[in-house]
Amino acid sequence: MDEITLVNVPAQQVLGMRRRGRYTMIPELLMTIITHAMKNGVAIAGPPVFVCHETSSEAVRAANLAGTADVEVAWPVAGTVKGAGEIRAYTLPGGKMARILHHGPYEACESTYLRLFTWIGERGLQISGPVREMYLNDPREVPPDQILTEILAPVG
Repeated sequence: MDEITLVNVPAQQVLGMRRRGRYTMIPELLMTIITHAMKNGVAIAGPPVFVCHETSSEAVRAANLAGTADVEVAWPVAGTVKGAGEIRAYTLPGGKMARILHHGPYEACESTYLRLFTWIGERGLQISGPVREMYLNDPREVPPDQILTEILAPVG
């Protein structure tokens, strides 16, 4: 089982998109951004990120079921970049965050989230902003049980 730690995450310049819908659109949105970056010679500076704006597991389930989830995805980039259309260039805020690593399929990460949220509560901390997932490897290149997802919750 992976350890939960507090880390200071630096702010990151990103190319990102934000839409309402279901979480299943995450791969499509990430591919749209990376295709734009590659066509425009943008240097990718880290793994892709999903920013979850729903604030509880109940809200996540309800928004996904209704197709109203607030889905934000981004790729960290280096250098001067410009967005186009729905793709925007902006800074993803940094700060103090609780971090855990999930091993396995994305669909099976609820127990990892519950461990993280319990750990945060036990230390008298509160989540102070949207939770992020960083996708550390490509599910097209590794079996489902080897997928790595870093989960970061900003805390105060």
